[in-house]
Order: sequence, then structure tokens, then C-alpha cells
Amino acid sequence: MSALFTPLTLRSLEIPNRVWMSPMCMYSAASHGSEAGVPTDFHLTHLAARAAGGAGLVMAEATGVRPDGRISPWDLGLWNDRQQEAFTRIAAAITSHGSVPAIQLAHAGRKASTERPWLGGAYVPESDGGWQPVAPSPVAFDGQPVPHELTEDEIQQLVRDFAAAAERALAAGFRVVEIHGAHGYLINSFLSPAANHRTDAYGGSWENRLRFPLQVVDAVRAVWPDDLPVLFRTSATDWLTENPQDPREGWTGDDTVRLAEELTAHGVDLLDVSTGGLVRDAQISARPGYQVPFAAQVRQATALPVSAVGLILEPAQAEEIVASGQADAVMLGRQLLRDPHWAHHAADALGAEPRWPDPYGYAVVRRTAQKETAKA
Repeated sequence: MSALFTPLTLRSLEIPNRVWMSPMCMYSAASHGSEAGVPTDFHLTHLAARAAGGAGLVMAEATGVRPDGRISPWDLGLWNDRQQEAFTRIAAAITSHGSVPAIQLAHAGRKASTERPWLGGAYVPESDGGWQPVAPSPVAFDGQPVPHELTEDEIQQLVRDFAAAAERALAAGFRVVEIHGAHGYLINSFLSPAANHRTDAYGGSWENRLRFPLQVVDAVRAVWPDDLPVLFRTSATDWLTENPQDPREGWTGDDTVRLAEELTAHGVDLLDVSTGGLVRDAQISARPGYQVPFAAQVRQATALPVSAVGLILEPAQAEEIVASGQADAVMLGRQLLRDPHWAHHAADALGAEPRWPDPYGYAVVRRTAQKETAKA
């Protein structure tokens, strides 16, 4: 039996397999007006197609908990009724195909207010409909303006914003919520000493740098049902300490193990392990599975389940990651953009039963018969 295609249970929720769709921003919502941040027919089709393609869990992209929390003006949000209503259609469509609907809640912090990537990704100034980014400290991301340093009152409002968005996600029908604590966005910038230079209760010591992230986790967990899981995405390293020539103090894999232990105590059910994103000039040697060892480190050192992500391309590769205990699930991003039915094809390759939608049955049965005839 394929390990990749066995169910995984988190709390009371059974996820049918370990092939999960990673949250990927599409930068395709309206940027302003009453439809700002509202999912469109494109988002519905995009996400439902991956559910029909057999992914066990389909996660909607990084969704801003407030207008100035979006990476770009064209990102999705979940701070009003119109957005919630549109997300309801998406969660229902994912569910109808037998997949688990999930959503990632996010605040972009000092990396906010940017142009769409295919148009260069430059900062969008306030005069063009953008806004001033915010951060734990007035330390700019490369190419971005100096962010506003958040006050303690503003930090507490952000905690409430995450909780309010989680309540809306639940009402929309999502069964899994993930807190985005990776890639140099707001929560990640509080964690890393390379971006957090505060001297108050939210900076300096390890405990202080964890204060805001854990307050967000507690607030979301408080409004999320006890029988449904909360996930947390992290960057397991900034890729700074891996470079002996870089004098900057960063976040490490050992830090991530300590974080995982704290998150477990605060009710997080799985750590979604990625890397990087805090600084633009980090030296990263990207290769197939290059981030998997960081997930495996957490998996081996703690009791917290993990998912692995990053250039996981082939069915046999994904199977090995799960079967060997390096991770409990794999998150696929670009590979699912290339092939929405990757999970079905992987199941076929690994000897598992593909979960094709019934209306596709004629094509699948005929293909199977053709393969059997060819063997004979």
C-alpha cells in the first residue's frame, strides 16, 4: 500500500491522502472597491480543479486578514461579508470533490503593497493605490520602503484581526486553517532577529520574539472548533547562518524545533515547513527536496506532525518522503499548476486507487483497458 495515499487524521478530521495543495497567491482579485479581495470565478475554478484532481487537502492562497495585510492589492482577503460569501462557494466546491478545504490566513508585513510578480513586483506607492507596510521594526525589505513600526496597541489589533478572519473562514465552510508564519511576512519577521530589533515585550529575547506569533495562534485556536486542526507555516531557516560570510544573526533549524514544541503546547496540529523569504540576498541552493531535511528534523525531534514542501516533483520522491517518516504529508505548489491531476497520476504510478470524479470514469476505464490490452 502506498504511504502517500493513506489517510491522515488530525484531531477528528480525516484527510483522504497525503498529497496537499500548497497555498499559492494568484494576484487575480479586484484591487479596490466593493470587490477588493473577493474570490472570483477564476479562484473557484483554480481551487476546485485541484480537488477534482485528487489532492487530499486544497489550501486557498495567503489571504489577508485586513486590507493592508495583503502582499499586493490584487490578493484575496477575508475581512468582510462579501469575501466570506464568495469563499463559501469555494469551500463547498472543494468539499464536493472529496477534498478537505483549507485556507491560509496571512499578513504580509514589510513585504506588502507590491505589484503583481509578472509585472515586476515593485512597491506600489500610496498614490497608486498601495499603502505603507508595517513591521515589528523600521527595517526595510530590500527594494521596499521603511515600514511603520507597530505599536503594542496595533499588535493587539492584529491579533484580533486574525481571530476575526478565522471565524469567517469557519463560517465559509473551511475545515482547516493555517497561520502564515513564513517567508519574511509579518509573523516571520517577528520571529527572526534579522528583522525584529524591538526592545519591548515583543523583541529581543526568544520568548519576546515568540509573543506575537503565539498570541495569534491562541486567538485563532480559541475561535476554531476543538475537533478541527490548526496548521502553522514556518520558514525553518532564513539561510543566513548557513553562509559563514554573512554576519547577520538569523533563524535556524534548531530554532524551528523549539518553535514546534511551543506551537504544540498552544494547540497547533501540524507544522508546514518551508524556508527563506526574509531577505532577498540569501544564498539558497535549490534542488529537488532541498527543504525536506528541515521538516524531517522537526518530525524526528518532536511529536508535532509536519508537511514538507519545495521542488517535490515525482511520485516516487513524494512516496519516499512520507514512507520514510521525513514528513506526514507533502505540499505541492508549481507541480499542481503544471498538472492539476498530479495526485491521480501519482496514485496510478504507485499502485494506489486514483480518486477520479465519477463523470471522468469512461475515460479512465478505457485507458485502463488499453493498458491491460497492451500488456497482453
